[in-house]
Amino acid sequence: MIRPVVIIPDLHGRADLLAEAVAYVEAVHGPDAHLLSLGDVIDRGPQSLECAALLLDLHRQGRATLLMGNHERMAQEGLQWFRQYLASRDPADYRRALEGFGWWMGNGGESVRREVGGLTLEQFPQVLAEYLDALGRVVYVTADGELHRTPPEEASVLVAHASPPVPHRQYPSPESAALWLRPFDGPFPLPEGVAYSVHGHTPVRVPVRLGRHVYLDLGAYETGQLALLAVNVTGRPEVTVLEGRGDPGAARRYPLFGEPLPTQTVTLTGRRPG
Repeated sequence: MIRPVVIIPDLHGRADLLAEAVAYVEAVHGPDAHLLSLGDVIDRGPQSLECAALLLDLHRQGRATLLMGNHERMAQEGLQWFRQYLASRDPADYRRALEGFGWWMGNGGESVRREVGGLTLEQFPQVLAEYLDALGRVVYVTADGELHRTPPEEASVLVAHASPPVPHRQYPSPESAALWLRPFDGPFPLPEGVAYSVHGHTPVRVPVRLGRHVYLDLGAYETGQLALLAVNVTGRPEVTVLEGRGDPGAARRYPLFGEPLPTQTVTLTGRRPG
């Protein structure tokens, strides 16, 4: 039996859209469908912790695989050093923890602090820490719906937050580069047998394909538009755009590039406030 795999890009705290997406995927693709989150689930929007909790619950049920985005990487930095400080009691580790925490707060994490009503390394939300611990960076989806951490022998689709994992002078490893690179930092070679790759990270006006790379981030936290991609290894991927509460006009700021992908649009009704 082939398991449907549906990719969800950057949510940035839109728990309302995530709940709608989960319900839509189950209704259309069946209860055995597997969700694959591209990361950047947290920051900017109003309900980062609710997003993290829902995805973590699905992950524990075996119904979702969670990838790291650059915003999760920033949130992770201070926490990792703080955990090291608790073991070492080295003031240098605590300084690094504070620096990492400040990096996150200055790049979207402040929204989580407001949501929690105050946030420190000493009182880090448990659900967020557990969510960060569950994240991978790159997966390969094969036609049977199985996910692999390394390139499989059979044909597959590569999935990572920002780009394929490639060597880059600015980042310590290819998997780090896969959290940060933009489409125009390419070209990005793909491993043998990979049909195409799928990414979020770079906001686009509509889902697009640039060469063999697909970009899905529609800026859901402000536009209210969330793209869902049902993986098809051997043919054209199926893309649905859920339209919830937001400002679609905000997408005018996003770049135009590549070839627009055919999509179907579903207007959400009876949605919760975002």
